[in-house]
Amino acid sequence: MGAYILRRLALIIPTLLGIMVINFALVQFVPGGPIEQVLAQVQGQGDVFEGFAGGGDAGVSAGAGSDSEYAGARGLPPEFIAQLEKEFGFDKPPLERFFTMLWNYMRLDFGESYFRSISVIDLVIEKMPVSITLGLWSTLIAYAVSIPLGIRKAVKDGSPFDTWTSAMIIVAYAIPGFLFAILLLVLFAGGSYFQIFPLRGLTSDNWEELSLLGKVADYFWHIALPVTASTISAFATLTLLTKNSFLDEIKKHYVMTARAKGLSEKKVLYGHVFRNAMLIVIAGFPAVFIGVFFGGSLIIETIFSLDGLGRLGFEAAVARDYPVIFGTLFIFGLIGLVVGILSDLMYVLVDPRIDFEKREG
Repeated sequence: MGAYILRRLALIIPTLLGIMVINFALVQFVPGGPIEQVLAQVQGQGDVFEGFAGGGDAGVSAGAGSDSEYAGARGLPPEFIAQLEKEFGFDKPPLERFFTMLWNYMRLDFGESYFRSISVIDLVIEKMPVSITLGLWSTLIAYAVSIPLGIRKAVKDGSPFDTWTSAMIIVAYAIPGFLFAILLLVLFAGGSYFQIFPLRGLTSDNWEELSLLGKVADYFWHIALPVTASTISAFATLTLLTKNSFLDEIKKHYVMTARAKGLSEKKVLYGHVFRNAMLIVIAGFPAVFIGVFFGGSLIIETIFSLDGLGRLGFEAAVARDYPVIFGTLFIFGLIGLVVGILSDLMYVLVDPRIDFEKREG
């Protein structure tokens, strides 16, 4: 297992390098770079993308070099444009900028945001609590509900209980998360009916003044609606996966043998079937958490006025804040690759009989 982990760790470097190369190359062809963002604001246009409505007259990407004319740069002195290029680092060739960026990343220096005057690391740490809250609680609740429900559905396969619960989770899966979030907002957050839950933030303004129990209650009071909205569609996949895993194991010979020996149904299910059936479900926990952590949170964060990593990534992409874009891409790519290794370790932890080295051999 040690050799397998070392090989997986060694693959992280070329994988990250490939991710960064592809994305850096794509950015060079995207119009509306950070310099054009500044020029649009200087000339009072507000949004650089208004300058691209004319098609052929639009400027080139910020990484194209100082000899090209930027959209909206007409009438501005060349010295001003050259100073902007120097401040953003675009006075250097793209290849030199790329290798400088990689060298800085190797030293864990991810730079500073173009427009926020804060380092990328500090910015990510600042937004992390919201994303961890949504990702962790959504995943835990989904597992806490889906595993017992899936086991019950497997035991009652084909019964009315199995039929109506399947209908419920399919309907929940079909409801878009943002639509359910708006429904919760209208019903329970002062929209048109009840003012039960707050509209924004993870805590109240007077959180520091509350007792320990009051802080815990205030925290869960604030996250109730966004976590519910982000969890609603996760039940279907996990529940059906659990049910099908149990059904596959229940039909195997060792279960029939255990029943023939006179073991109770509870002992058969939780003493023999559970470990094998739950292998794929439990071992996939890290990957499920990272999936919820990284994706699908932008709309939820926007609706409930939460300032997390979803909004950070979207705003950085719109503003062409390259240090934030590439810094978070590198950090999250590294986390995703490490979580892949953790998922494999979870498989071995749940079932020690698994040996990835023999499988590769």
